[in-house]
Amino acid sequence: MGQPEHEHVRVAVIGSGFGGLGAAVRLRREGITDFVVLERADSVGGTWRDNSYPGCSCDVPSHLYSFSFAPNPDWPRTFSGQRHIRAYLEHVADTFRLRSHIRFNHDVLMMRWHNDELRWEIETSQGTLTADVVVSATGPLSDPKIPEIEGLVGFPGKVFHSARWDHDYDLRGKRVAVVGTGASAIQIVPAIQPHVRQLTLFQRTPPWVLPRVDRAISAGERWLHRQLPFTGSARRGLLWGIRELQVSAFTKHPNELGLVEAVAKSHIARAIKDPALRAALTPSYRIGCKRIGLSSDYYPALARPNVDLVASGLAEVRGNTLVAADGSETEADVIIFGTGFHVTDMPIADRVVGAEGSTLAEHWNGESGMQSLRGATVAGFPNWMTIIGPNTGLGNSSMILMIESQLNYLADYMRQLNILGGRVALAARPSAVHGWNRRVQERMRRTVWSTGGCTSWYLDSSGRNTTLWPGTTREFRAATSRVNLSEYEVVRAPARVVATPAVGSVEAVR
Repeated sequence: MGQPEHEHVRVAVIGSGFGGLGAAVRLRREGITDFVVLERADSVGGTWRDNSYPGCSCDVPSHLYSFSFAPNPDWPRTFSGQRHIRAYLEHVADTFRLRSHIRFNHDVLMMRWHNDELRWEIETSQGTLTADVVVSATGPLSDPKIPEIEGLVGFPGKVFHSARWDHDYDLRGKRVAVVGTGASAIQIVPAIQPHVRQLTLFQRTPPWVLPRVDRAISAGERWLHRQLPFTGSARRGLLWGIRELQVSAFTKHPNELGLVEAVAKSHIARAIKDPALRAALTPSYRIGCKRIGLSSDYYPALARPNVDLVASGLAEVRGNTLVAADGSETEADVIIFGTGFHVTDMPIADRVVGAEGSTLAEHWNGESGMQSLRGATVAGFPNWMTIIGPNTGLGNSSMILMIESQLNYLADYMRQLNILGGRVALAARPSAVHGWNRRVQERMRRTVWSTGGCTSWYLDSSGRNTTLWPGTTREFRAATSRVNLSEYEVVRAPARVVATPAVGSVEAVR
């Protein structure tokens, strides 16, 4: 007897964060129930499951950082914390009956496209299956990045990344070094400062930080949103509109951001009285060039007597001694890395093998870097779509808006496959991918991310911004509202010749 065939599904979704759960909801709404969600962990949540460090919260207002099709009238604060966002995602999974589709503890090890079958073979830690379509929703903020530092492996104390927080380790009374000054560090420092013996912050480049105007949402407001849902929609619409109006300053007229810089400098001056420290915390690049932080307690924490700022990166570790790039030394019991993620070199790309036998990482490892068509599909990788793909990130608004736009594209993609009928795939034309990315990069040239005078995680190793979208969310929604078949090659399964036992003839079977 032959080997049993692998389980086959119409669609395999990778990841169960906002992108993966959103894709699952949209597939069900399209009448597609033959799909699975492969999740490497034991629960849903994505980045909001993995990032549980002290002080973890969102820098986008709650009513905008949620699905339009799943409004939450009971957000407790205007800017929600990690546990409330994670609880919201659990609620989405339950409300839309997604649990039966989710395969927990299924780490995707490799995905291979088979030209003859027009299927993806997906090898997971729990076995192998095949799918007609793959939707990769692993997200760019899923794999922590720790820099290579001489002597780090010999550090006798505790070491962990902010996205892999060790809640069993007690920081009280410890000498703690925090490496990095991104969004996570801005939240971690004030959260742990009152409890540690000494905190040393290694800062290569100071971030711009604006006050966080956060407050509790009153019981009356929550009641109103429950009883009159349109009020919650109006609130969301207002938050969206304000951010749409801000886009041109980032993408077309960076010099207009001077007033915002003045507000940020005033924010520093109010909390930091030491002129030397204030100077070290004041960026020399245009605000918005790097991600803007929101915090009302970051600067006050840095002014506390048990906090030291090292205006230099960590260069070497000698036992318990940490040596900065400027030669200064400090002693530490714990090193916490707030050094971001593999964004422009996502590890999932090493696990995707396309139609020509090369991995997605190899495909993107060129002068042009990461490229996709409309942030979704890649030439040479038929019936493979990514949520939050290249050039879909935002510098000032909610990524949920971009995700929902990509879900619209996914829905029409599946409709087109159904209309075409049979065993069929859509392969993005290289000319369409190059044309789309050429237009994106042309618009990128005048943005603050290109002219602001900084180096950020938005840029790849060649200095190209392959991360952010240089326009409004309205523009992106229009660009992804439907699939333009002229941008794709329609690939049909090759005919197979099989013997017909009854008459001894042959027929072509698709």
